[in-house]
Amino acid sequence: MAIDPKELRRCLGHFTTGVTVITCQGEDGTPHGATVNAFTAVSLEPPLVLVSLDRRSRLCGLLEARAFTVNVLESAQKDLALHFAGRPNQEVRWAADSACGAPRLDGTLAHISCTPWQAYDGGDHVLYVGEVQQFHIHEGRPLLFHSGQFHHLGGDHNPLLWDDSADGPDAGVSFISTLAGTRRV
Repeated sequence: MAIDPKELRRCLGHFTTGVTVITCQGEDGTPHGATVNAFTAVSLEPPLVLVSLDRRSRLCGLLEARAFTVNVLESAQKDLALHFAGRPNQEVRWAADSACGAPRLDGTLAHISCTPWQAYDGGDHVLYVGEVQQFHIHEGRPLLFHSGQFHHLGGDHNPLLWDDSADGPDAGVSFISTLAGTRRV
C-alpha cells in the first residue's frame, strides 16, 4: 500500500507540539531562523537535543556544523512564529548571543543553545543533534501547534505535575503528582 504524503502529514499533524524558532549565524554574520515544531530531547548525559529540518529549507544549509539556538515560543508569539515561517511581519528583537555564539530571540519562553554533535540522513529532512551548552527558562505558557493551526493552553488548564523519581532504573512504573497527592499509574 502506497502512503499518500499529504494524508500522512495530516495524520502526523494530530500530534500536538510546541513551537520553536531555530536560529543560527549566517555566513555573512547575520542571524537566521526558521519556525520548527520537529524538536525533541535526546539525552540528559550528555545533554543532547534534536531538530529536524527540511532539506530544501535555507536554514538546513546554514545549520551544517554551526552552533544553533532552539527558541521555545510563548503563547503570545504567534506572529513571531509566522515571521520565521516565511511571512515577515515585524522587527525581530534579538538578545545577546548565547554562550556558544548562536543568536537567540528576546522574550521567548525558553532557549537552548547548542553546539553541533551529529547530523543524520532523515529522508527529505536532516536530523541535527546538538549538545546543550546553555539554557534558560522564563515563566509563561507555550504556543502550541495542532492540525495546521496555532493554539494555547486555556485559562482553565489544570496541569498534572510529573514526579521524576520514576525516571531511574525502575522507569517502567510511573507516578503522577497532582495537587491532591502522588499516585502510581
